[in-house]
Amino acid sequence: MFKRLQTKLTVLYAGLFGVALTLIAAAVLLAITANAERQVRGELVAGGAVFDRLWAMRSSDLENDAGLMTRDFGFREAMASHDGATAQSALENLRQRSGVDVALSVTLDGQTAASDGHSLGADGAAIAQAVQTDTADVDPAGVAVIGGAPYQAIATPILSPTLMGWVVFAQKLDRREMSALEGLSSIPLHAQVLERGADGWISAGEPLSGADTRRVSRFVSDALANHAGPQQLSMSDGAAIALVKPLKTLDGAPSAVLLLRYPMAMVMAPYRLLMELLVGIGLAGMALAVAGSWALARSVTRPVSALVAAAQRLQQGEAAQVVVETGDEVGRLGESFNLMAEAIGERERRITHLAMSDAETGLPNRLALERRLATAADAQGALVAALSIDRFAMVRGVIGYELAGALVRHVAARLAVVAPGAAIGRLSSDTLGMVFRAADGAAAAEMMARAVDGPMQVGDATIDVSVTIGVADSRQPDPDRSPFVAAAIAVAQARTGHRRVAAFDPEAYGDPAANLSLMSQMMQAIEAGHIEVFYQPKFDIRRGCVGALEALVRWRHPQRGLIGPDLFIPLAEETGHIRALTDRVLAQAIADQQHLRAAKHDLDISVNISGRLLSDTDFADAALRVVGSAPGRIWFEITETAVIDNPEEALRQVERFADAGIGVSIDDYGSGLSSLAYLREIRAEELKIDKAFILDLAASRKNTLLVRSTIDLAHSLGMKVTAEGVETNEAFALLAGMGCDYAQGFLIERPLPLKDVLTFLHEDRAAARRYG
Repeated sequence: MFKRLQTKLTVLYAGLFGVALTLIAAAVLLAITANAERQVRGELVAGGAVFDRLWAMRSSDLENDAGLMTRDFGFREAMASHDGATAQSALENLRQRSGVDVALSVTLDGQTAASDGHSLGADGAAIAQAVQTDTADVDPAGVAVIGGAPYQAIATPILSPTLMGWVVFAQKLDRREMSALEGLSSIPLHAQVLERGADGWISAGEPLSGADTRRVSRFVSDALANHAGPQQLSMSDGAAIALVKPLKTLDGAPSAVLLLRYPMAMVMAPYRLLMELLVGIGLAGMALAVAGSWALARSVTRPVSALVAAAQRLQQGEAAQVVVETGDEVGRLGESFNLMAEAIGERERRITHLAMSDAETGLPNRLALERRLATAADAQGALVAALSIDRFAMVRGVIGYELAGALVRHVAARLAVVAPGAAIGRLSSDTLGMVFRAADGAAAAEMMARAVDGPMQVGDATIDVSVTIGVADSRQPDPDRSPFVAAAIAVAQARTGHRRVAAFDPEAYGDPAANLSLMSQMMQAIEAGHIEVFYQPKFDIRRGCVGALEALVRWRHPQRGLIGPDLFIPLAEETGHIRALTDRVLAQAIADQQHLRAAKHDLDISVNISGRLLSDTDFADAALRVVGSAPGRIWFEITETAVIDNPEEALRQVERFADAGIGVSIDDYGSGLSSLAYLREIRAEELKIDKAFILDLAASRKNTLLVRSTIDLAHSLGMKVTAEGVETNEAFALLAGMGCDYAQGFLIERPLPLKDVLTFLHEDRAAARRYG
């Protein structure tokens, strides 16, 4: 919710303070309100007692005035003689002297006569009935309604000596009377007389609104039913504390009440200043709380923010420390961070040292040299050299690893003397790397080689050191390899050329990555039919015709064109694709042999078997099943070195091939480490002499002797002999004279696809070329 801790703390602290202030204000308000209500209720009760006393006093005065009238002889005489005019005159006279609002007489027959002569109508009849039915021992007294207004009335009997009627004196309970009552209270009460009507309690002298009438009516009913004391009354002009005092009516029925009200606004008025003061204090306290919370939060978050900034610098690899200003938890956290940052820095320095140095010699490693090269390349460019110590593995085996490491350090020290500004490090166990600047890299490398070559004292041993140096130019970037890789390749190129120093030659190195990528395409090429099988004829010298064919694989690449087997077969052997390739060639050779037989050419076909497959039992099983369906004889050509890796298994598989009728031919004889022991062990029927001995057969007497002896040896062992690389008639004639069985080479024909082989056989061009 909050993105800043300072804001969060400020809102939290200020909010808690605000809640506390609100609760305190609510408690104070409730206490004040309760206290004020309690005081007002007490005042209302006291006002009700005052009203009771005032009512009694007023009743006593009225009773005295009425008693004077009933004791007046003339009035009694007039009443007895039914002299109405005299009676009214006497009543009016006494009413005026007493200050009574209404004076009337009631006869025994219920006739009423007002002192002013006016007829009271239904009100007079109600008063007469109330006076006549009152059975109390005291004079009838209570509230009477005259002319729609409430009056405090008292009736006194007229005795002469018997009862002749009653004199009723009534004082109007109007607003003036209520104000006099209100004035006797210590608080500004509002007094109002209510009477029971058909629709509830109503005020005859002081009408209320319809809503207030209903509220007051319910309030009065509840108060009378529950004999309740002062309670809250909701009015349209606000809440009030009200007290209901039942009033006796002239007929004795409880049909009139006195309602004493005190508005709550007036109850709380004396406390308004206090409340305003509390609100002001609360607002000021809230402002102080916000300011204090902000300052407190800032005092907490400022060091935390400093820690965050320092942590970000530390994350970026920069040195980071925070200033510790306090000794509290935040200060201790800052101290812990500083200790942690120092420990991280120290570990990073150690890790960097380990990552940038060779553990055995302490020299910079390849990563350090690459960083140095990047810096040098950004400036003016630099050369890279790889210095390989010759025969290092042999020397290390003699003197041990510790002294071998010391030897590498001594060589690096000599180089530092020759090239003081160069960066020197160790690339591999026997190779040092250098980043240096020179106008002629090859000349500089020659100078370094001369400086390093020579005897070197390491421990108790004196070692004759020589190095081979490869140089690469970082100013000629190669996206396929780094300058250090190029320099290492240059070392191999120097050793291949028997040189001490060589610069990297990209053309001589070629593109191994592109060639290696061919292997990922070979399986697709086999499935797409891009792998083709060509056939080179083998000429039977004795019969004077083609006696067999050798299956040779070709790859017709969609982009690179026809690819020779010398390029992709070694890679196929290394990557394991040679099995799929051989299966494809073998199956195609058997199918093509069927086509040859259909064309009346019954020829044996030879298929080359890699030494990687010769000891593979699964391949041997599959090959035997496939060859079993061949229409003619199939030969497997193997090299004599193919049995070197696993001779027992290889010879066992050769025996299986021979037992199954597959011809076994020893290919490229003489090109490797030819051994008579393998000729004795391998169950072969043919020996193929390597073309290296045949190409210059006519010009080399030694080759002639070697070929003749090989043919004689093979015949003695029961094997036929095929000479590869026959390209001249002279070589063919010599081979024929030596008793060679087959000739194979460009003189006979180059490798051809099957359709061209059929044409070649049909035209019998082999004999024509041989004798042409």
